[in-house]
Amino acid sequence: MVENETRKFRTLFLSDVHLGSKGAKASFLLDFLKYHDADTIYLVGDIVDGWRLRRSWHWPQEHNDIVQKLLRKSRKGARILYIAGNHDEFLRDFQGTHFGGIEVMDRTMHETADGRKFLVIHGDQFDVVVRNARHIAYLGDWAYDAALAINTIMNKVRRMLGLRYWSFSAWAKFRVKKAVNFIGSFQTVVSDEARRIGADGVICGHIHHATIEHIDGIEYINTGDWVESCTAIVEHFDGRMELLSWTHLIGEQAGFAPVVQLDAKRPKAANAA
Repeated sequence: MVENETRKFRTLFLSDVHLGSKGAKASFLLDFLKYHDADTIYLVGDIVDGWRLRRSWHWPQEHNDIVQKLLRKSRKGARILYIAGNHDEFLRDFQGTHFGGIEVMDRTMHETADGRKFLVIHGDQFDVVVRNARHIAYLGDWAYDAALAINTIMNKVRRMLGLRYWSFSAWAKFRVKKAVNFIGSFQTVVSDEARRIGADGVICGHIHHATIEHIDGIEYINTGDWVESCTAIVEHFDGRMELLSWTHLIGEQAGFAPVVQLDAKRPKAANAA
């Protein structure tokens, strides 16, 4: 029984859930969706991980529960738009199609309550490796899986030593010079595309690096992911954008002492099961 009502927003943006992969934190997203709702929900690509599903089938009940949760939100009146990414690029063959009320598209424009226009796109279209060297992209995908596996082993040791949760994969990605340079270049080129089409900003995913910042007059927003950072972007009813983090469950589910939650506020529960 929850004392406070679910937080309601004008718009919710989620990306890079990677359903079908073992790294997807499906239970975290289910918990987040339980306490957050919106009139419009954008799924900004890589919600389903077709690359990994082709390698080996992995679809536990929690992954199906997320699909059902979104379909229920659609039936209750939420408009849901699915922007295809590179891991779920098969959906680009179905642009304009509705699946259970969910609209599929490659990109779109979103107008905020205060009149600003944002390009909404996954972002892989501006990743030279993904577009032109697919075999290298697959290799990078394998390396990312390996980093996540190392992350799991390291944190088992840290838990035994009484240390709190720490993400090796996130640390490695943002300390390697080439990765940092890639993120900066990606942000610039995506912002340039928003400027080219006359938008005030861009909302994207793809690189698993959540942020809200301004780049040469363009508001660049990245939704992050639900593999490591567990982040989402919300638009308030006055048009204000906010980055929410739902990482407080990581330490709890791994057996660590509770960690401080960053942006989102989970409603207090009474008689929690």
